[in-house]
Amino acid sequence: MTRERNWADNYTFGAARIHRPESIDEVRRLVAGNERIHAIGTRHSFNGSADSSGALIDLGAIPPDFTLDRDHRTVTLGAGIRYAELAAYLRGQNLALHNMASLPHISVVGAIATGTHGSGTANGTLSSAVAALELITATGDRVTVARGAPDFDGMVVGLGALGIVTRVTLDVRDDFNIRQEAYAGPRWSAMLADPGKYLGRAYSVSLMTKWSGESVEQLWLKKVVPDAEPRAATEAALGLSTFSKPVAESNEAFGLMTPFEIDGPWPERLPHFLIGGEPGMLEQIQSEYILPLAQASAAMSRLRALAERIDRDLEVTELRSMKADSLWLSPAFGHDAFAIHCTWKRRPEAVAKVTREIETALLPLGGRPHWGKLIHARGRELDAVYPRLEDFRALVRRYDPQGKFRNAFLDAHVFG
Repeated sequence: MTRERNWADNYTFGAARIHRPESIDEVRRLVAGNERIHAIGTRHSFNGSADSSGALIDLGAIPPDFTLDRDHRTVTLGAGIRYAELAAYLRGQNLALHNMASLPHISVVGAIATGTHGSGTANGTLSSAVAALELITATGDRVTVARGAPDFDGMVVGLGALGIVTRVTLDVRDDFNIRQEAYAGPRWSAMLADPGKYLGRAYSVSLMTKWSGESVEQLWLKKVVPDAEPRAATEAALGLSTFSKPVAESNEAFGLMTPFEIDGPWPERLPHFLIGGEPGMLEQIQSEYILPLAQASAAMSRLRALAERIDRDLEVTELRSMKADSLWLSPAFGHDAFAIHCTWKRRPEAVAKVTREIETALLPLGGRPHWGKLIHARGRELDAVYPRLEDFRALVRRYDPQGKFRNAFLDAHVFG
């Protein structure tokens, strides 16, 4: 039997069966009739967080059934939809999401469940837009939990451990346009002295770099137009110059990247990849650690000390920030956050070794591993960085006492 593999082709799913129901009633029957089951999204995680020792449920065949509530400024949709599809619907309604991830082809509910975040010091994570969740529990019951309910903050970034999320309600805002600009990055000395000077310069900010040079390589600013700060003012304030080639011409993904210097709709500029141009399987591995924003300089200093070992296996690092939220397993729970995302060459043994070094360096600073990337720490090691993790374990035991939605990832990195 051919097993499912993830997008990056670095993980093979162990589940014996995958179901593709076409209705929520069918989901209920599948959940009630299986001893072990878990939801699988668009397979963009780099680990087994969406796997099962029993069966998998792919909700992509269930119609999105968009329901717009303009009075409360929310949209409700089916769980199998991708952000690209949601964005197309919202633009047709002159509405928008507040944030997007780098890749718009990921499933909405999968991104929410793993705490995927996007960028912007004043922007919350993707999960922070959730106003309500509908899920099928271990007994096959259909339950809706809305913002303000006692369990809500523990359920949003839920890792699929509480049930199969079938519908989600998200906050929306008015439609807007973005201009994406690229600059040569600051010297590391300036970045370490005042990270906020760069991270807070636009609606969404990314710094793209390796670690060994004297300077951060590139600064990408995504500015809301027509009120965007003029380029000349940005250059003067930051002391930086225009970077003429934000993506190397030799990069095979060049034609898939969102354009620079041209104003465009939010879903065509906030992500790094075009909605209509999903990259194929990439020979890579990804890791990410999200720290308190106040620890950004200390974290970067520790990785600068490992620069030679990191850069040997690194494709690129992306540095971003996000606004605090109250969701228990969110990377931004309790404080504004700073994310260090690394895309690695496909060298599993070498990458495992260097990421263990990085994890050892960053965990004491409050570094939270991204739930969908490479993780080494066991659950009990993560108690110090996720203060509500024990409460989450109790919530899982209450909703799923027989462990129907448990898997090896949860056993290791939540309960381990």
